[in-house]
Amino acid sequence: MKHLNSVITGTGSYIPTVRVTNREFTRHTFYNEDETKIETLVDEVIAKFKDITGIEERRWVSDDLCASDIGAIAARRAIEDAGVDPETIDQIIVAHNFGDIKHGTIQTDILPSLASRIKHHLGIKNPSCIPYDLIFGCPGWVQGVIQADSYIKSGLAKRCLVIGTDTLSRLIDKHDRDCMIFADGAGAVVIEAKEEEAKRGILSAAAMSHTEEEAFYLYLGKSYHPESDPNIRYIKMEGRKIYEYALINVPEAMKVAVENAGVEPNEITKILIHQANEKMDEAIVKRFVKKCRIEKSVPELMPMSIRELGNSSVGTIPTLYDMIIKGKQPEHKIDKDDIVMFASVGAGMNINAVVYKH
Repeated sequence: MKHLNSVITGTGSYIPTVRVTNREFTRHTFYNEDETKIETLVDEVIAKFKDITGIEERRWVSDDLCASDIGAIAARRAIEDAGVDPETIDQIIVAHNFGDIKHGTIQTDILPSLASRIKHHLGIKNPSCIPYDLIFGCPGWVQGVIQADSYIKSGLAKRCLVIGTDTLSRLIDKHDRDCMIFADGAGAVVIEAKEEEAKRGILSAAAMSHTEEEAFYLYLGKSYHPESDPNIRYIKMEGRKIYEYALINVPEAMKVAVENAGVEPNEITKILIHQANEKMDEAIVKRFVKKCRIEKSVPELMPMSIRELGNSSVGTIPTLYDMIIKGKQPEHKIDKDDIVMFASVGAGMNINAVVYKH
């Protein structure tokens, strides 16, 4: 019996050229949520931040680029890697959170959608190529992969382009310590339908949403600076609540995905988790490993890029995946028949996981 597989045939990413180290935040004056000034020395604030998040530097886009621009670059690289004609793409699914934000402004622009802009940038003329945006918080790119798989398995598409792109640097409050977390980046994959004897590609997925108390753990709010304009809003988050929520719920979603895939947990070779916070990611994977009695160590399973690239939301997983596939993470590799998990958590609050066999 032949299987209809959803297979990633090409990957691409764009890592911005502007490197911003932690030292560059020593010039900032940080405030608490109640607008009181943080009296702790900035050097101590930054050192504590690095200990918690693992971030030493992050990448921001140059002034001339927006999310759709870098998404198109990543997409073009994925298409070239797959060796396909762009005119044969059925769906362009673009995960993001804030649309295009021009340098020097804080206004989000999603008219037209980023997917339509990227289709335009790619020069695709085919009217049957349908572009649309997906807003699902940081798990957006993984959710796009789940949707592409659904299109393929249902027969509605044969070839999908799934992109994650964000420029969070344009929405940070420079008086909030959390601004040091956020970064920019884009990643993309081409997913194609393949009729094959063996089952491979996307084996399973799981997703969760909790909105009763959790909906506004991430939100837009005014700057912490006491003299800021209350009508201008920036990325804000309830860090402790997010940490606790993720630690309880993400390992469970990952476990469900493995059970749905029909594979043994010990068969998993890599876990590509959203690069949100190094300590949080380690704690999530440790709990998952313990829950599923996996024998591999966390460092062996979990490649990380957050130290150098920061948290680019929907861009973290596809960027990290492309880096591994292209040999840019020498301590990690993915071989034929390896089973990889993608897992993410973010605004909503939303969680998802995908099990993929190479």
